[in-house]
Amino acid sequence: MENILNIIKDSNYSFALFEKFLIDELEQNIKIKDGKFYVVCVIRDKEIILKPEEVVRQLYAMKLLKEYGYPKQRIKFEHAIHFGREIKSADIVIFDKDRPTVEYIIVEIKKPKLQDGKNQLRSYTNATGAPIAVWTNGGQISHYNRKDPNYFEDITDIPKADQTLEDILKERFTLKNLIIKDKIPNEGKSLKSIIQEMEDEVLANAGVDVFEEVFKLIFTKLYDELQSKENKMRVEIFLEDKLNKDERGDYEKVKIALAKLDDSNFRVLEFRNTGQSESELKKKIQKLFDEAKAKWPGVFDEASQIQLSPSHLSISVSSLQDIKLFNSNLQIIDEAFEYLVNKSSRGEKGQYFTPRHVIDMCVKMLNPKAGEYMIDTAAGSCGFTVHTIFQITGHLFQNTDISEEEKENVLKVFGIDFDEKVVRVARTLNLIAGDGNTNVLHLNNLDYDRWNETISNREWLEVYGGGLKRLEALRKDPAGYKEFNFDILMANPPFAGDIKESRIIHKYDLGYNEKNKPKSKVGRDILFIERNLNFLKPGGRMAIVLPQGRFNNTSDKYIREYIAGKGRILAVVGLNVNTFKPHTGTKTSVLFVQKWNDDSKKGPLCKKSEDYPIFFAVSEKSGKDNSGEYVFVKNGNGQPKLDKNGHLVIDHDLHNHDGELPEGVAEKFIEWAKSEKLSFWK
Repeated sequence: MENILNIIKDSNYSFALFEKFLIDELEQNIKIKDGKFYVVCVIRDKEIILKPEEVVRQLYAMKLLKEYGYPKQRIKFEHAIHFGREIKSADIVIFDKDRPTVEYIIVEIKKPKLQDGKNQLRSYTNATGAPIAVWTNGGQISHYNRKDPNYFEDITDIPKADQTLEDILKERFTLKNLIIKDKIPNEGKSLKSIIQEMEDEVLANAGVDVFEEVFKLIFTKLYDELQSKENKMRVEIFLEDKLNKDERGDYEKVKIALAKLDDSNFRVLEFRNTGQSESELKKKIQKLFDEAKAKWPGVFDEASQIQLSPSHLSISVSSLQDIKLFNSNLQIIDEAFEYLVNKSSRGEKGQYFTPRHVIDMCVKMLNPKAGEYMIDTAAGSCGFTVHTIFQITGHLFQNTDISEEEKENVLKVFGIDFDEKVVRVARTLNLIAGDGNTNVLHLNNLDYDRWNETISNREWLEVYGGGLKRLEALRKDPAGYKEFNFDILMANPPFAGDIKESRIIHKYDLGYNEKNKPKSKVGRDILFIERNLNFLKPGGRMAIVLPQGRFNNTSDKYIREYIAGKGRILAVVGLNVNTFKPHTGTKTSVLFVQKWNDDSKKGPLCKKSEDYPIFFAVSEKSGKDNSGEYVFVKNGNGQPKLDKNGHLVIDHDLHNHDGELPEGVAEKFIEWAKSEKLSFWK
């Protein structure tokens, strides 16, 4: 691929979408003359100079010929499209089978950004009446059906030469097909970018709460995928039999293997636009939504309805239908919800969803065990709680029922957050992980004296009463909510903005100055440090994300002394500045602490000492680039690598991703913790 790599380097184009045999064939046909790259065009049969966009066009044309079966005479490059007196050239046009002068499919390549390409395609299809459009830059691809001059509707793929558009829409579609056609690995997109495209297309002008409507659709689609759990088990058994571990990490090999799996008795997925009328589609999706609400109560009101109009819903369903949401690590969903929530208010509060690889590092280092009680006091989307559930049950989301013993352990995991929107997201994810039960509560954690006012609300109790009862059983003082007996706490509290209410400040030791007088304002994260320590029993352990300044600033020395007085500082892990981008470039570190305890009857031993070693580490590879986009590990042919669960592998140094990456911070800490004979790593 040396020549192709040289041509496209430093451009916005890629060849990641194309099969290796196409890339190899193009590479073999390249000639170099006077420092320029030439090839004989597969459509025009003449020698042309290869520029980055031309590489993509040649590869896509080869795909049309060899995979879709279109004859060369139906394909034309630089086809003239008339706009009154103005004439523009479409990159690739495929003509109708029976009407050789009528445009059928128009492909845009010269615009390397999706929205630019989509706008160009809209003008081309409106001018010609072509019903199908494709945009690609070689790394991403989109297929559209032009419903009318106003709307483009996503379709799974373009028809092959012997198919019609109706064949594509009405194709029998099972979980097997969803894995093979999944937009995330196939089209190089994220759920976040797909939602942004939906906003541009319909949601921004739909007159609805975008968060609510997208949440309803994701909630419904998760339910639809869950109904195919038996099929998922069949797929996993089949792949284990046909492929080794390394091959299961190669998405192209997974697709080739799965193509041979007989899915004739698989359940057909219902969350799909199959060409029925828009009103019929809305009835079908509303019915699915109602079933999902019954399965996972307390997230949406029983009477809640999908508010999108039938035409807007049709486009939205088409956009989401080819994304496999039910992936075990939920990173796909996290990124989308983080974007949606931050559009409203969460960014102002200085709290951002913690990347899953940071969460996994914390869970691995603190080593939660079945039977231990764990809480996240600023839960967000509940990544810490869900990944703790993964750890104590020994498996990720398997779409299978969990045992009664596992359910009992899962109900020892808790989450609290003051943002009602993210609590509902978190409850959804925890309801799935906990098989229908959850301890995620909507409460203002810092203002615990006023919890009684909240929990006296009948509607609140109907949703959260079960979790509250389980939480109250862990109180140190049955009359209050100040101190609890948790084994483990993991949290990423909000660290923007100050608490100025004297009533709240007066309840915290860290709310007073050295003269023992209450401060007028205190950083929100500072109060969370004290609050979190009060949740832990003696010997309990904690991981908390804090701004780097708390570890460095001379003015924050009193905070460090307070923490050291309460427990042993186990570790400090400095995170890369890109970790929480694009939302904030604040430098952060994760602090690990174990509460002092000299009495084995009260909890794990952590005998008080004035002098002890501390584990320090600095992450040099964040898993994100400077703009905050995730960076994924690539396999040999430039495609993103998948792990054994079918997830993209983020390129970071915090842990080894079950052997997919080199040993990271977590593995080094575990080695150190065992040598130190820490109670939770004996």
